[in-house]
Amino acid sequence: MLKPVPPVPAPADAPVLPHNPVAEAALLGALMLDNRLVEDVQVKLRADHFHDPLHGRIYESILRLVDRNMIANPVTLRPQFEADEAMRVHGGPAYLAQLTGSGAALVGARDFAAQIYDLALLRALIGVGREMVEDALDTSESIDPKAQIEAAEVALYKVAEQGGGEGSTKSFAAATRMAVEQAERALNSGGHLSGITTGLDSVNGKIGGLHNSDLMILAGRPGMGKTSLATNIAFSAAQRFLRDKEDGIDPAKSVGAPVAFFSLEMSADQLATRILSEQSGISSENLRMGKISQADFRNLARAAAELESLPLYIDDTPGLTIAALRTRARRLKRQRGIGFIVVDYLQLLQGSGNSRDGNRVQEISEISRGLKQLAKELHVPVMALSQLSRAVEQREDKRPQLSDLRESGSIEQDADMVMFVYREDYYLQGREPSVDDVAAYEKWQSDMNRAFGLAELIVAKQRHGATGKVKLKFEARTTKFTDLAEGSGYEAL
Repeated sequence: MLKPVPPVPAPADAPVLPHNPVAEAALLGALMLDNRLVEDVQVKLRADHFHDPLHGRIYESILRLVDRNMIANPVTLRPQFEADEAMRVHGGPAYLAQLTGSGAALVGARDFAAQIYDLALLRALIGVGREMVEDALDTSESIDPKAQIEAAEVALYKVAEQGGGEGSTKSFAAATRMAVEQAERALNSGGHLSGITTGLDSVNGKIGGLHNSDLMILAGRPGMGKTSLATNIAFSAAQRFLRDKEDGIDPAKSVGAPVAFFSLEMSADQLATRILSEQSGISSENLRMGKISQADFRNLARAAAELESLPLYIDDTPGLTIAALRTRARRLKRQRGIGFIVVDYLQLLQGSGNSRDGNRVQEISEISRGLKQLAKELHVPVMALSQLSRAVEQREDKRPQLSDLRESGSIEQDADMVMFVYREDYYLQGREPSVDDVAAYEKWQSDMNRAFGLAELIVAKQRHGATGKVKLKFEARTTKFTDLAEGSGYEAL
């Protein structure tokens, strides 16, 4: 809600806050002459958008009467303003009749409402600026400049997004059109995609892509490759958006998206190294250590040149709070038009309160709820990586379950989709028997040959479809996930 700018003592030559009392009066007169106009303006215009508090109260009273299916005119409104002190300044309740004096206002009612709204935004902007100046001038020890910047960004975003509530309530007809458009998008994508592509046909076939407003949890034990899979998906979404843009496809119809990658664990250059390794086919370890040939370097330079214009934005700020992350995401949405957010990883985020009280479960609840709210607010898919508890290691079957999510209650509840990455060969490598035990070693070799380079993406929860597993190929040298070749016997289960 817009904060009204409080009146402050000012010199005579101080600038007057933007307002148009004539437009306010004309709009109120038009609404009383034709109550049907209320439907056109009330979605966007609120009582606190009026500069004159009396006009705001009259507007609110009109809305209240219309909502009760009563006629709102000077006669029906009069009893509510008999004792209104501000109304007496204008000559008493007769002022209501004066407002309806110009029938010409009926023609321009929508334009008047738009101007009142715009001027209210300008006043709110002035209020934010005033608060920023006052807070910045406060040099007491208790003031945190970074917190001030974050608070200012939140306030500015609220001003910028004041019109965002227009689509909060939709008729069934509008919702149906959106569903049909989504189905048409899936039909025309060629890959049965109703959301943003993951870059993996088998995964797209299972989940239909990444859906707007969804919170997706991608979890796994250390070493399973969850960060690698997340970077693969982020790269594929950004690359598809860039390719569609170059092909002249309407961005709204693209199955790609600009991506914001919040990396709380790895630095931006480490993530870039991973992506370069995936695209150039050069081991990331060799890249870091410089163990590459001239031919490898040429491949690296080619891959780097192709990635320069990739709409993938990495924020590697450590120790982000959920509030700071949401602020940065809003800014990227406004400035870069991001359509997909990745957070690596959820447990490294901090809540807005003091986490020293030891209630980590409550803090994780706040974080997961905040990520879901962010997905809905920005209307983009949010993928958050998550750790798993050590309970997995205690079982014979190491495949993760929903109960293995750390502080799982809120994460499982808030998520629209939960996926686990599982690689059997990772565990088999740690159970290599002695070569002296011939039978056990031969069985281990057989198991390794069967499982080596394979990964499972386990869809444990999905609000849009069925759960199940998808088999993928994992190239450990370049940390890249790919679809299995058809006929390999390991397609989606």
